Amino acid sequence: MKFIVGILFIFVPSFHWSQQNTQVIFTDKAPKPIGPYSQAILSNNTLYLSGQIALKLDGTLDTSSISTETLLVMSHLKSILQAAQMEFKNVVKTTIYLTDLKNFKLVNEIYATYFLENPPARETVEVKSLPKGAHIEISLIAVQ
Repeated sequence: MKFIVGILFIFVPSFHWSQQNTQVIFTDKAPKPIGPYSQAILSNNTLYLSGQIALKLDGTLDTSSISTETLLVMSHLKSILQAAQMEFKNVVKTTIYLTDLKNFKLVNEIYATYFLENPPARETVEVKSLPKGAHIEISLIAVQ
């Protein structure tokens, strides 16, 4: 019995990620990152915005109420979107992290005021804890 041994070559186009079309987005109207990450990265026409918590510009956290935290987070998101020359209408995906899903209704009411038409895809997840003791964190993806 003869066996034919051969080598099969499969052509796969090479993928090369280039930073030529990638830009770090930063604004002093939102808190500076508290770790080794950027506020946002614009890659081609897509903006990847890091999770925001209710840090005030001086670096202190405002956890006086879930409403206050949510409004401050949304304000940070808006400032970073504006730094990338975008608006909430450009947002296609958000993720909301809450330390207590009992706050979902109130957070959702505030969140809804920023997305009056065609709200983005979203998930809301309860987590055990968030950085610095925050009760809410929101990240998003937007497209120009």
